[in-house]
Amino acid sequence: MKKILALVLCLTIMITLAACGGNGNSSSSSSVATPTSTPEPTATPEPTPAPTEAPTPTAEPTAEPTPESASEGGKTLVVYYSASGNTERVANAIAATTGGDTLSLEPVTPYSDEDLDWTADGSRVNLEHDDESLRDIELVQNTVDNWAEYDTVYIGYPIWWGIAAWPVNNFIKNNDFTGKTVIPFCTSSSSGLGESGTLLADMAGTGDWQEGQRFQSSVPDEDVAAWVNSLG
Repeated sequence: MKKILALVLCLTIMITLAACGGNGNSSSSSSVATPTSTPEPTATPEPTPAPTEAPTPTAEPTAEPTPESASEGGKTLVVYYSASGNTERVANAIAATTGGDTLSLEPVTPYSDEDLDWTADGSRVNLEHDDESLRDIELVQNTVDNWAEYDTVYIGYPIWWGIAAWPVNNFIKNNDFTGKTVIPFCTSSSSGLGESGTLLADMAGTGDWQEGQRFQSSVPDEDVAAWVNSLG
């Protein structure tokens, strides 16, 4: 009986101690506060600067179109013989309209007023008209150094006895008109162009010869310019 009581007492003590141990642990656990971490202050980010707009590229200056070089052709030459100034005036009007150069054909032995008097028997022009061998008139200049630069050539002269005044002949004979457009023109009081342009074309043997135009001695410059512009 004593053993049983001792056993019961031992069990009771053990249970009591176990209960006390559990209560102590629980109390200890609940008394410890769980630390709350304080967040570090968040730095305010610097505002991102807005991207700078790229500058608009400056366009390179556009070069002005370069006119066709004179050395590449395209130039105009106005060649003329003028006995009394009428053909020279028309030639200058053509040159002013086209922007061309001029060449005056000057005989080495110039014609005087008496030489040009076709109404006087024995005058120089009458003798030359009657004897064709006398029409080989030597010129101060009958060639052009930069001849290759010209692709359009006007040939001017007065009409003598229905044909071109023969002082132009040596210029025609001494130049190669291949690849050139040739436009004859003449001045006269009454005679027309006639076959003068055709005869010069036959004499040249080269070139693209156009029909040409006859002008009265007193033609206004405006009429000459209108004719030139009509040629395109």
